[in-house]
Amino acid sequence: MPNPVSTRLRTRPSWWSPKVARTEILAGLVVALALIPEAISFSIIAGVDPSVGLFASFTMAVVISIVGGRSAMISAATGAIALVVAPLVREHGLNYLIATVILGGLFQIVLGSLGVAKLMRFVPRSVMVGFVNALAILIFMAQVPELIDVPWPVYPLFAGGLVLMVLFPKLTKVIPAPLVSIVALTVLTIAAGIAVPTVGDKGALPSSLPVPGLPSVPFTFGTLALLAPYALAFALVGLMESLMTAKLVDDITDTRSNKTREAIGQGIANIVTGFFGGMGGCAMIGQTMINVKTAGARTRLSTFLAGAFLMILCIVFGPLVSQIPMAALVAVMVLVAFGTFDWHSVAPATLKRMPAGEIVVMVVTVGVVVATDNLAIGVVVGSITAMVIFARRVARLVEVTAVVDPDGTQVVYAVTGELFFASSNDLVDQFDYTNDPEKVVIDLTDAHIWDVSTVAALDAITTRYASRGKTVEIIGLNKHSARMHGKLSGELAGSQ
Repeated sequence: MPNPVSTRLRTRPSWWSPKVARTEILAGLVVALALIPEAISFSIIAGVDPSVGLFASFTMAVVISIVGGRSAMISAATGAIALVVAPLVREHGLNYLIATVILGGLFQIVLGSLGVAKLMRFVPRSVMVGFVNALAILIFMAQVPELIDVPWPVYPLFAGGLVLMVLFPKLTKVIPAPLVSIVALTVLTIAAGIAVPTVGDKGALPSSLPVPGLPSVPFTFGTLALLAPYALAFALVGLMESLMTAKLVDDITDTRSNKTREAIGQGIANIVTGFFGGMGGCAMIGQTMINVKTAGARTRLSTFLAGAFLMILCIVFGPLVSQIPMAALVAVMVLVAFGTFDWHSVAPATLKRMPAGEIVVMVVTVGVVVATDNLAIGVVVGSITAMVIFARRVARLVEVTAVVDPDGTQVVYAVTGELFFASSNDLVDQFDYTNDPEKVVIDLTDAHIWDVSTVAALDAITTRYASRGKTVEIIGLNKHSARMHGKLSGELAGSQ
């Protein structure tokens, strides 16, 4: 008979351990502090009140901690989402934004249920490396404005924050160094009366919890037609960033996440966020790196507490939080950017060994992300570039060798390689139609037909020989190739 005590212990969540719980609680607090200025900034980009972004960060983090598929990942209001919805807010106002968030969440649930998460397998490693490096660059670039045209004390505070975060872990790792840095610099600036930009300068913090409600928009087909393009863009950008971030956290923690559950969970979180008047969001990569890499969090508790602490800090400790110097938070984010960048990928020794195509894909991904300030666009362009390079590389592996019988009555062409649109287009020019004998054998034993373009190319070859009174026999087709060739040969208009 099983021991009920041991069974109960096995079913307890991992954060039940006091040591793990302490790590998760402190990590959640650090992330909450880092979320406040970011959420306010993204609210400004979207053209809404700061409370709209803060409410979104609260509801997204709390809900995704329950329904999401990746433990310890932080979801909140993000810059990518803000850029998508900003034109809608300018033209139609807040209520249309909230309706878009809800509709976008529904789209995400549908896309997640249809298996969109499985598309992540088509993202090459070189794109992933470019994504990570571009992310680090964007995080760093977002901090630069906070260090320009500011009072001179900002710079020693910023430098002191960096030094403290680098040295403090050498003493102890019980308390996250970013939390120590934020508290120490805040106490110093308040005690010494140092006048520097603070969190409060970004915007007013909310004084009460969000209240659920429906958006005040006409429930008509015209409204749906207006919102649908924004909602679909919202859904796709949010899913792209969330799934890429989940994959990144998988690699960092050496664990697997449920990408389909994460996609559906993002939709649920955005629907809840919309009903509570938030601007919507997705996985927040910078704060996730703080949570996972800097603070060492690994469970859903840190994600839940990041959202809960965010509201507590705003509502209960608003006046104190408003006095946190921005220099402290900028130092945290700069250190996160430095730690996120994959320095090994740009080391001279690595670049010497790396194929040129892989380097091109990584550079294209980084360049597009930095140019557009949109991680989703960079990943799509990088993946397409990788596919094109791969297709060109595979196409060059196709070889055609000809052997003429001693009596000169037939020639056998042995074709080796993968035959698809990129390689089969050149296949037609590999045969000597004029000088070959009357019987031509094309041996595809070591080849594979992948698409219609190859069947059309083989038809064209057969037709060219036929026009000269010569016959063609195709042999060596494997089962898949024979099925495709038998079904389509002679049926493709224009193959001649």
